[in-house]
Amino acid sequence: MSKTLALKRRLSTGYWSLVAMGVSLLLSLQPVFAADSTIWTKISEVMKDVYGQLLGISTIVAVTAAAIALLVRMISRNQRAVDEATTWLKRILITWLILNTLGFIIAYLNGFISGGRYDV
Repeated sequence: MSKTLALKRRLSTGYWSLVAMGVSLLLSLQPVFAADSTIWTKISEVMKDVYGQLLGISTIVAVTAAAIALLVRMISRNQRAVDEATTWLKRILITWLILNTLGFIIAYLNGFISGGRYDV
């Protein structure tokens, strides 16, 4: 009997702890929902931040991979390795340009599209 009573007390304490954490979470989120922003502005801010981080990381990776490909091109005596390094350089450059162009297009079109309407 003593073990079941102790188990019930633990479960009860755990349950009320979870309830208290849930209520405190809801109370801490209230100022966010009371702000002058909508969910779409928050999503837009998050997407801009994620894209900025992605662009920074992709630039570092592209420069590193391009440097390796250039070293292979300069050092290698094997024509096949030189051709493959050249192909990789083209792929890296095209991918990096596409990522930058997508960001520019989105930033440019964001000024025209506001609030779900197309403003000219």
